[in-house]
Amino acid sequence: MIIFICIGAFVATLLGGLFALKFKDRLHLILGFSAGAVIGVAFFDLIPEAIELGSKNFDVSTITSIIALSFVVYMILDRFVFLHSHHHDHEEEALHPRGKLGAGSLSIHSFLDGIAIGLAFQVSIAVGAIVAIAVLTHDFSDGINTVNLVLKNNGSKKEAFRWLLVDAIAPVLGIISTLFFSLQESSLGILLAVFSGFFLYIGASDLLPESHHSHPTFWTTFMTVLGVAVLFGAIKLAGV
Repeated sequence: MIIFICIGAFVATLLGGLFALKFKDRLHLILGFSAGAVIGVAFFDLIPEAIELGSKNFDVSTITSIIALSFVVYMILDRFVFLHSHHHDHEEEALHPRGKLGAGSLSIHSFLDGIAIGLAFQVSIAVGAIVAIAVLTHDFSDGINTVNLVLKNNGSKKEAFRWLLVDAIAPVLGIISTLFFSLQESSLGILLAVFSGFFLYIGASDLLPESHHSHPTFWTTFMTVLGVAVLFGAIKLAGV
């Protein structure tokens, strides 16, 4: 079963990224969907899971404070380390560091998804299967989001595909890694809280403004709402 889940996670992520590459000419609409999907993952998946796992050793206010701190840290990195630049008009420039930071964060999150699956199977097959379904439901959007972050930050299709492969293999490596260690649930909860803050910033301050920049607001807004709704439905369905 673990082998099939590894294959499923890899294929789902890869298909999502290939979908984004195929429809690059509709990037503003896909960016709108990605913004909603990233925010949806944070609100409906990462934050509840972080509170559930982390609250065994920390109170809820501590978990939410970590989420807020992570948001602020990512904002500082984005604005003062990886400075904003108007690189969209210069196609010859290399992939902006903001693209690497965002795609790297998504890939690390995918790695943690794999760890979550592996650790869940250490508890029982039933728990592992439930967690695996939840992860697989948003792997497709993870692929889309990774490709979009690279493309919107002046990355080429080739660079986007390389990052897509990194993101697709990350959950597989995460699952395999749990054969050699076990992690306390509270520690995993803190990590999920950190990535909740990261994802909220990426969605709200990066993808969302870029999606409707110089494009009709109605359809990009519709796609953002659709992204939130799809992730809400998928996560709720996976939890049934």
